[in-house]
Amino acid sequence: MKKILIIAAAFLAFTACVKDEMYKGPSSIDKVVYTPEAPTSISDVTVTATVSGLQKVTAATLKYNGNDVTMSGSGNTFSGTIPAQADGTNVEFTVTVTNEAGFTTTSDKYSYKVGDPATDWSKLKLNEVAGSGADDEKYVELYNGSDYPIKLTGVTINKDEGLAWTGQDGEVVPAKGVFLILGAKNSTPRGLSTGFSSKKSVLLELFDNSGKKIDQFQRGEKMDSGEWGGKLSDNSGSWSRIPDGTGRWMTTATKTPGDLNATSGEEDSDVKQ
Repeated sequence: MKKILIIAAAFLAFTACVKDEMYKGPSSIDKVVYTPEAPTSISDVTVTATVSGLQKVTAATLKYNGNDVTMSGSGNTFSGTIPAQADGTNVEFTVTVTNEAGFTTTSDKYSYKVGDPATDWSKLKLNEVAGSGADDEKYVELYNGSDYPIKLTGVTINKDEGLAWTGQDGEVVPAKGVFLILGAKNSTPRGLSTGFSSKKSVLLELFDNSGKKIDQFQRGEKMDSGEWGGKLSDNSGSWSRIPDGTGRWMTTATKTPGDLNATSGEEDSDVKQ
């Protein structure tokens, strides 16, 4: 009888161990969603994963384009954020979870492409012009009044009706921000190809990438000879739109290259509004 009880106890202990081992296994990733479904370059994307299984999940990781993000959450729901990416970026991502039994599970691969709406060229403006000082100190500044970055590839600026600058790939004006074109007369690698002066008549024209004129700055008129460059009063500061992008051209004693404009200035009767 005693022998039978020992055998029975051993059998129960064995089956209990087998039962425990049967409950140990990988978690399942039942669902992965991301929002927004059509991300733009200003959108952070939230990825949410729903998991199931008898073992508690101890870690969840969002992996995208070679980057890892630790996901937060508990129970069966975890979330992480992919920061905003540049327009046109293809993003691929997976979710990996590890449970308390040490098992790791990785989801299927998901992907999306970042896409901004069509550029609103009416929001791209000449914003500040400074023609005093040495050629490498002179500049033209652009302003983007839209909510999305504007790529300058193919955008052109004419000075006195001749081509002076063409935007290249990678040159972008941030949303509600400025882009500085520093230098004149080829004094800097990406400055204007021609010179201009703070005490001469000048015409600057801005064209979109299709060649359509979208803005201009004009001070003075052509001379009787039909040329620009007639003598005018000097301005050691700059001409700035106040407020940025939408206001009238004003003379400002303080230059703000690469930054938002001053908030006050004086009218210049030679500037065409």
